[in-house]
Order: sequence, then structure tokens, then C-alpha cells
Amino acid sequence: MTTPDAIPGAAGRLKEAIAAGHHGTMGWLAGNAERRGSPKTLWPEVRSIIMLGMNYGPDADPLATLADRQAGTISVYARNRDYHDLIKGALKRIAQQFAARAGADVKVFVDTAPVMEKPLAEAAGLGWQGKHTNLVSREHGSWLLLGAIFTDAELLPDAAEPDRCGSCRACVDVCPTGAFPAPYRLDARRCISYLTIEHKGPIPGELRPLIGNRIYGCDDCLAVCPWNKFAAASAEVKLQARSDLIAPRLEDLVRLGDADFRQKFSGSPIKRIGRGRFVRNVLIAIGNSGEPALAAEAERLLDDAEPEVRGAAVWALSRLKGRAELSAAAARRMAESDPDVLAEWRAALGEAA
Repeated sequence: MTTPDAIPGAAGRLKEAIAAGHHGTMGWLAGNAERRGSPKTLWPEVRSIIMLGMNYGPDADPLATLADRQAGTISVYARNRDYHDLIKGALKRIAQQFAARAGADVKVFVDTAPVMEKPLAEAAGLGWQGKHTNLVSREHGSWLLLGAIFTDAELLPDAAEPDRCGSCRACVDVCPTGAFPAPYRLDARRCISYLTIEHKGPIPGELRPLIGNRIYGCDDCLAVCPWNKFAAASAEVKLQARSDLIAPRLEDLVRLGDADFRQKFSGSPIKRIGRGRFVRNVLIAIGNSGEPALAAEAERLLDDAEPEVRGAAVWALSRLKGRAELSAAAARRMAESDPDVLAEWRAALGEAA
């Protein structure tokens, strides 16, 4: 439990991050910066905020699949149903029960509204924002999905949770792309979660080899948190992953057409990024696989309808084929007109072995 005025410094930190360009292409974040600074801009009548967390900790090491370069690694939170639906349904039930008993008005928010959930959760005592900028809990480690119930009832606030990271910087040091310019600061432009989910179009070339086989999100900084040992010991019910989303084969994923993609990821957060962006990610993983047998899959998509897929296919093929084969493939596609794809061809033909 906390109050709407409990995070006075959060707005300033957000503005600093935006001024530094750390939000990347997430224009909605910059556009809502003022509203995010104060919960009362969302609902002037709010007097108290109830923060809730849902444990989604994995049963096994989520980084184990990184070594299997013929498989894709999907972030733990996305191996289940869309968390927006899961949490919002639970929050609505709790909020309705509270409203009926307290005679108060309530509003429920889960991620999609301009609410700064992590600072509010820290103020409410659920945990603290770690050096990876995510919430860390003494009971659940770094594996909490957050939601908020706003109410016009006056409730006694809980004490804020103090920072317990100490000298540990495991989360900062493990990041494959160096997305943390300093502890407690994240540059989304280098974050694999941002690049594979939010970023549209070509992923910067220098970052592609560092992505490995992470095809949707990245859990490295969360998974190495020492506080996770308490989440692993928890006996409570947690979200269960879909078995087909644990180390799915790249060969199968890259063949998904639009209808197949929508069917496979129905009810999953992965569906929101669309087939084109997802297959782009899979092709980056194929390019990083070192498996010549997957080159045929990349070559097949050189003629895909979506430019971001064609461009990623060029890059993947350039990593798996020699100059002669790549030049022959390019010669068969003289009609290419998309500037991003043409740039991929120029870079590939200039760098291919």
C-alpha cells in the first residue's frame, strides 16, 4: 500500500533518461512522461494505491537454452499467456471485492497505462528497484509481474522497501550488449528485450551477434540475481510455461506464415509484435547459429513479402554462406527496391567471407 505522492523523484529520473535518448523509439514513453510523474494526473481522486505482484519465476535455469544454437530462447514471462490478461483479471476480482467491502471507488492498471509501477511497488514495500532497474523482492527475487489498484479510500501506507543490492553488480556485468551505462540506469537502445520486442525495422548490425539465440526478450540480468534463490524455494503456485515455448526449434519458427504465427501465439504476448518482427528475430538467431544447414531457411525468406524479414534473411545468409553463393543469391533478386534491404545486401556482399 502506498500513496500517490510517494514517488516524487521518479518523474525527474524518467526525464533524464528521455533526455539522454535511453528510451529509443518508444515515443509513447516520452509523450506520457508528465502523466507518469504523478498518479493523480490519471485520476485526481486517487488517495491510495495498492500494488500487487504475481510470481512468474521459472522452474529451471532460463539461460540454459542459450547454449542450444538451433533453438530459440524466449523470455520467461512470455512463455505463458499474455500477462496483461492474467494480471488484470486477478486485479479486477480483488478490486471488486475491496470496493464492495470498503464502499470505495477503484481503478485497475496493468502496464498499458502511464503508471510507474516499479517505483510505486518499491514505495509500497513489495521490493526495491535493483541495479537492472527491475523490481527485486526478498521473497520472489527478480520474477514479479506488477499491477496497481487505485482507490479514493484513505488507507494506511506500508513502509518502503530499502535497497538491498549492496555491492553486487551481477545483473549489470552479465548484460550481453552493455545496456547499463551505470547501475540503476538502462539504455533501451542496447537492451535485447527492447530490440526484439519494441524496435521496428532492422536491428543495429553491431548488436546482432550479441543477441545470440534470444528471439523474444532477454532474462540474463534477471536470472543472475542472487535473490532468486528465495523465489526458487517458494512453494506457492506460479505461472507455468508452455512446453512448446521452451527451446523451440528455429527451423520450425522461421517457417511460420502469418496465419500459423497468429494461431501458435494466440493468447501470448508474442503475438503483439507480429509475424514479421518475430521472424526477423528468428533469422538473427539463425545467423548466429553457425549451422550451415539453416542457410536454406534464410535463403527461402529472401523473397518474403516483408522488408524486415528479407533484410534479416540477407544478414543471416551472409553469416552462413560464402561470397560466391551470396553473390549468386543477390543476382537473382535485382528487383529489390526497399532501401533497408538494399543496404543489407551492400553490407553483406562487402563483408561476406
